Amino acid sequence: MESKPNFGQIQVYWGNGKGKTTASLGLALRMLGRGFNVHLVQFMKFGIEANKNFDETGEITALKKFDNFSYKRFGIKKWVIGKPSQEHLAEAKKALNHSIKSVSSGSFDLVIVDEILYAIQLELIKEEDVLKLMDSKNEKTELVLTGSHKPFEKIFEKADLVSEIKKHNHPFDKGIIARKGVEF
Repeated sequence: MESKPNFGQIQVYWGNGKGKTTASLGLALRMLGRGFNVHLVQFMKFGIEANKNFDETGEITALKKFDNFSYKRFGIKKWVIGKPSQEHLAEAKKALNHSIKSVSSGSFDLVIVDEILYAIQLELIKEEDVLKLMDSKNEKTELVLTGSHKPFEKIFEKADLVSEIKKHNHPFDKGIIARKGVEF
């Protein structure tokens, strides 16, 4: 009889390179394939108006086929440019509260809080809010935080694993826009 793994670590994927969300969803796929419960919380995932297909990414389409996968998305259909609007702040607060509830519940083996570090960088929430989220985590729940081009030392110190995704080249630099099936 196989024993259940001891989850409960905190992982962070950050940096200016492409692949932070992809790395976290690769972990989700691995966990789902082993029968574990996964919940994804996404900050600011309604901000790309130029591409109508972006609202339902390929990853979500695929992951929804697993009975042990759930997700909740927060945001409005406008970029955060400069000072955040009250609507942006309200959505970020809802996302943060939902994240705290999800990680503390003990209902999930893995909770991914996607783009939460960008939410700090864009001043939608504070670093202290994320530290509170980390402290509220059920001891057996694995937590993944993604986003941001800038480091957050207090969060990094508290995390068990911190991976920087660094850009060397990117198709966007050559004028190639996001491609269906590759970037979304």
